[in-house]
Amino acid sequence: MGILTSLLVLSFLIFIHELGHFLAARFFGVKVEVFSIGFGKKIYSKTKGDTEYCLSAVPLGGYVKMKGQEDLDPLARSGDDDSYNTKHPLKRLVILFAGPFANFLTAFVLYFLVANTGMSVLKPIVGEVVQDSPAFSAGVEKGDEIVDINGKEIAIWRDISTAITQETNDELLDVIVLREGREKQLFIQPKVLASHNIFGEEIKKKMIGVAPSGDTKTVTYPFFESLAVGVERTIDSGKLIFLSVLKLIQGAISPDNVGGIVSIVDITAKASEMGITALMLLTALISVNLGVLNLLPIPALDGGHMVFVTYELLFKKPPSEKILYQLTLIGWFLLGGIMFLGLYNDINRLFITP
Repeated sequence: MGILTSLLVLSFLIFIHELGHFLAARFFGVKVEVFSIGFGKKIYSKTKGDTEYCLSAVPLGGYVKMKGQEDLDPLARSGDDDSYNTKHPLKRLVILFAGPFANFLTAFVLYFLVANTGMSVLKPIVGEVVQDSPAFSAGVEKGDEIVDINGKEIAIWRDISTAITQETNDELLDVIVLREGREKQLFIQPKVLASHNIFGEEIKKKMIGVAPSGDTKTVTYPFFESLAVGVERTIDSGKLIFLSVLKLIQGAISPDNVGGIVSIVDITAKASEMGITALMLLTALISVNLGVLNLLPIPALDGGHMVFVTYELLFKKPPSEKILYQLTLIGWFLLGGIMFLGLYNDINRLFITP
């Protein structure tokens, strides 16, 4: 059941991506020749208007074929008014961006729904106090609940880090903890210590030396706060994925960490077993991932097409056909290599590595 759920999630997100392209294309009067759910052999098709709507054999996403645009033949052109390539470059940029935007919008909606209906967060309860740390010296104890730092209410564990890092001076932190039902005031002098970020890189960070207990609670945000949470989570997820790609290019992240379709299916299947909230959060993250990756300047992706269209917009002429063709081939080879690497790592991680 978990694998079926993960396949449906992937199909839904890629369908949403293609729906974004479809709606933008139709809005600007571009003829959409085929809108397919799935790939490969067509199981069912029906033509309505100018578009053939298909259900294909491989249920992993879908595709939109616009008149005047052919991914496998970048030199294909049509001079008709309802052709993609006859539209103004700005309109084509909107059509190209509409796919990733649909993924970002989907993630926002999912994050909003989770925030509005109840999301699990870490309680600001201390589970560990590092020996000889600022918190240890100030008298913080395991089990203390941090409720206030310098007059700022602490509702969840994340608020602690935010309150500490936002303090630009080196003054003592005025911390209120709840211990055995009674409030206790402590003064903590934070220190800038070496730590590691999620990419394993050493960073300098202002800390007090405490770790969470792992206790959680369900927080429900009002409507407008849920909107803000949706926007914040979507932006944070996008930044994380973009930085991950950048770190991979820089060599800070090993290529062994690149995952493919098998990893996504496996992780999504496990998330579905943890409940609808976990599945919604992971679906939102995957949706942002699809949006960001499709904006990469690789010729086979939306981002690559946007680079070509931007060139045409700036220089009032399209790139030469030779360069366009060669870069597109390179893009397909690069994309194929990344997919092969992800599949290889998946097989090695799931079936070979003990």
